[in-house]
Amino acid sequence: MQEIGSFILDQLLKMQWLSDLVASMLACFGIDPQSSWGGTLHFFIYDTIKIVILLVTMIFVISYIQSYFPPERSRRILSRFRGIQGNAVGALLGTVTPFCSCSSIPLFIGFTRAGLPLGVTFSFLISSPMVDLGSLVLITSAFGPGVAVLYTVFGLVVAIAGGALIQRLGMDDQVMDFVRGESVDAEEDMRRTPRERALYAAGETASTFRKVFPYILVGVGIGSLVHNWIPQEVIEPVLGDGNPFAVILATVAGAPIYADVFGVIPIAESLLAKGAALGTVLSFMMSVTVLSIPSLIMLARVVKPKLLGVFVGICLIGIVACGYAFNVLQPIL
Repeated sequence: MQEIGSFILDQLLKMQWLSDLVASMLACFGIDPQSSWGGTLHFFIYDTIKIVILLVTMIFVISYIQSYFPPERSRRILSRFRGIQGNAVGALLGTVTPFCSCSSIPLFIGFTRAGLPLGVTFSFLISSPMVDLGSLVLITSAFGPGVAVLYTVFGLVVAIAGGALIQRLGMDDQVMDFVRGESVDAEEDMRRTPRERALYAAGETASTFRKVFPYILVGVGIGSLVHNWIPQEVIEPVLGDGNPFAVILATVAGAPIYADVFGVIPIAESLLAKGAALGTVLSFMMSVTVLSIPSLIMLARVVKPKLLGVFVGICLIGIVACGYAFNVLQPIL
């Protein structure tokens, strides 16, 4: 059983076969994969192809599943739950939605217009970019299944607790008036054939791929440079265990960056290989995916400054807490 698990992790998720293939191809052209330039090329080609394969596969699967949960059906499901149960269901529903926070905001608006509790919609908004199924697979391929499971658990805890706190603070008056209109989501036909669902999933895959591929190239490019050109002695004092403020620094540094998990993981992998602490790089990832400046600008158009500030504060505290927790647990992971 252990051999099967190792095979799945190494050959299917980490794609060791692909790494060996790229190394052999570079050697055929007289390029040493162990040199700085050869290592940069190897990292860039291998990680780009690996991420694209995982990206296309997971988007198709998730989009196919998502075809069973159009906005109106999701609203009906969420409306059955109240209190902490509603927050939990909202957070779980966020795991089968698009990857970036900007694409989650229109659904957040639709759910709010439909009259769902504000805390439930915010649990969804926090969870959606942070702990989707695609990120779970990619984090498994990069850091192993133990880290991926804990990352998902911590992300869901932040989403549930954040939504519950916003609900308890009674901030319903902090949503812009136009959001409170009637829901504009029409009920979609749930009797699609498997072929129609597959065509829908293929369309979503193509659309999402076009949006995120440039960020993948940028992320892998930065990751390859960090991995092969920045010495460990430069990164470790700043982002390693020796700096007690490393998690906070990484969280703040990640916020201005707009990317999704597929673009930021190569950077996180390289930082970890150079001596950055596990919790520090995961906090950086969470901050990039949840608190990107473009998504906050979009959110500022539908909620008032007080609620936006509370949302950012909850996310910052939750992400920092997760980072320190991972750093404590790193020796046993």
